[in-house]
Amino acid sequence: MEPVAQDHIFLIEVANIRPNPQQPRRDFDEDSLRELASSIREFGILQPLTVSKIEQETEVGTQVLYELIAGERRLRAAKLAGLERVPAIIRNVALDKERLELAIIENIQRVDLNPVEAARAYARLQDQFGLTQREIAARVGKSRETIANTIRLLGLTAQMQDSLAKGDISESQARLLLSVADIATQQALFEDLLLRGLSVRELKARIQKVRPVTTDAEESVRSASLIDPETVMVQRELEEFLGARVKVEKMGATGKITINFYSPEELEGIIQKLLEKSSAESDRSEFHSPSASDFI
Repeated sequence: MEPVAQDHIFLIEVANIRPNPQQPRRDFDEDSLRELASSIREFGILQPLTVSKIEQETEVGTQVLYELIAGERRLRAAKLAGLERVPAIIRNVALDKERLELAIIENIQRVDLNPVEAARAYARLQDQFGLTQREIAARVGKSRETIANTIRLLGLTAQMQDSLAKGDISESQARLLLSVADIATQQALFEDLLLRGLSVRELKARIQKVRPVTTDAEESVRSASLIDPETVMVQRELEEFLGARVKVEKMGATGKITINFYSPEELEGIIQKLLEKSSAESDRSEFHSPSASDFI
């Protein structure tokens, strides 16, 4: 059996490591950092950081710096502990795009992000790097449905997202709020949720007084039962291509396609994908009549 290749670990000066500008996590608990710093003083850093090497030309020669890919919490704690050097694994990533993509994926996999931070990270992979939700799911080890449902949390108002990030409301409660289309009713329920500390069951009961609540899975089953298999296939292919929830409704020879988006960034990503597809087909005859298959 051939030996498994292992990453080499280097001791790198803390002063030469710059933070990762693509870090998904925005909130770092100070008490938790101090506890980690205390542990590092006693036991050292047990898991190396991950960095990429950057060479910059200066007047006196080439300066070598390192950009953090994963381990910002450990780096911050190491600074608190007074360490001059930290153990790190160097990833040789040539292109800026690949470096940023790797940074986001590494952080999603290794850091305990709150749901809003995770949603923003997934949305960026989808919108900036053009990854489908299925591709994101494969890279971070989650289901496509999990990725889609997490991104939908960005459809909440900024106030609701803030409460979710802080843990004032749960992810289940946030999804229930998303099921309410009327913004005024949604806001009233949100305020009542904070004021009374409603459980998920109590919140669902209140929403059902406004309208019946169905889960995404229940809605998909209900929709699929009303349309033919060919339309179901087209609907699924469109969802895969656009990375968004799509509903295809046929009424005889006519019908409509509804594309759901949950943030301005997601809408921009959908439009960009359609424009890129249209550009790729520009060499066709101007008399060609596009069909649904042209966009999948």
